[in-house]
Amino acid sequence: MKVEIITTGTELLLGEILNTNFTWLAQELNLRGFDVLYQTTVGDNPVRMKEVLDIAAGRADIVITSGGLGPTRGDITKELIAEYCGLDMYMNLEVWNHIYDLLSRRNICIAANNEKQALVPSGAIVLHNGVGTAPGLVLEHGDTTFVMLPGPPFELKHVCEQELFPYFEQRFPHLGIIKSHTLKLRGIGESNLAEMLDDIIINQSNPTIALYARHGEILIRLTAKASSAEEADALIAEMQEQVEKIVGAYVYGYDEDTLPEVLGKELLFRKQTIAFAESCTGGLASSMMTDVPGSSEYVKGSIVSYTNEVKNQVTNVSKTTLSKKGAVSEETAIEMARGARGVIGSDISISITGLAGPGGGTRKKPVGLVYIAVADANGEACRKYNFGGTRTQIKHRAAMAALGFALDRLKESSQTNAEEMIHDHDADR
Repeated sequence: MKVEIITTGTELLLGEILNTNFTWLAQELNLRGFDVLYQTTVGDNPVRMKEVLDIAAGRADIVITSGGLGPTRGDITKELIAEYCGLDMYMNLEVWNHIYDLLSRRNICIAANNEKQALVPSGAIVLHNGVGTAPGLVLEHGDTTFVMLPGPPFELKHVCEQELFPYFEQRFPHLGIIKSHTLKLRGIGESNLAEMLDDIIINQSNPTIALYARHGEILIRLTAKASSAEEADALIAEMQEQVEKIVGAYVYGYDEDTLPEVLGKELLFRKQTIAFAESCTGGLASSMMTDVPGSSEYVKGSIVSYTNEVKNQVTNVSKTTLSKKGAVSEETAIEMARGARGVIGSDISISITGLAGPGGGTRKKPVGLVYIAVADANGEACRKYNFGGTRTQIKHRAAMAALGFALDRLKESSQTNAEEMIHDHDADR
């Protein structure tokens, strides 16, 4: 079933609010086997709304609108759809009684224009709205099913979950499901990843594979369409195995996992603590870690050593290093990490120093140059990065890279310890 979602409201076109209704609806409908092929946003203008309705009815089986069901003159969605279908409106007493009771309980004065929300097109199915005054409506007209949903996101979700989706399950029981699974990667660029997976991408059918670059990480989304969840899972698992054989070294998590959460779980598992010394990121990496509930179990402390004075006096970077090598250098990053670990007393520490821009760069040290170092019981190591983007993007990418470096270091240490245990065991024999 082809679906078009029409979100109404001039405020959406002005960019005053985010269109979260479409995002949520598209995800939920795809999971239920519907093909969301079109999305339109239109302002509160009757001429343009009629044009949009006419186009949508000509190319979609189901047309879903959100918004325009309120009591004001600007709320015109219901009236225009009724007019488009050539239907009269009538006062639905059940809806009116609900509106009256709800407003009375909230001690809100009932105005004459509240009656507008109780007007229903003839033949429409009412979708009860238990948390608001505007009901949802379903109207079958020729080959098109029109669905009208309230605009406030909380009300829209309530009406969908309680009324619309159960109706769809009965009305369209043959659709099956569409299911997605996401692999999350770091430490690789989108173009390199696409090249490595080129054969799979070219030959995809069901499941499909899609790559997304987002906030310093790469997502691989595998999507399967099947008659059951079990069948979809099996299709996805087969492709995931192929993908991970090629790029598994870069995969750090799945679906809702975040890099701070995964790093935190790794620290907890190893019963280790972490500390940060940040310069160009201004505490962003440690902030991301402490956004995770329970992070006080493993985040021991953080130093924002933004100036050379603090780098020297707090993280113990020598004045010689700062004068000869500069604040943005491998040597400074290593001394920052070593100093933070000593001052805070953590098992592992991460330092970040670089140029976030937009000014301050030179030919030898351009904007985006970042050094990230790690210090632990096995010593110190440093990585050099050259990030592009705005100041905010460079800071975020540097913070994500730092967390990824810490995760790599923990896993490398574990592997080294395991190999040493095997070597010692062989020596004893």
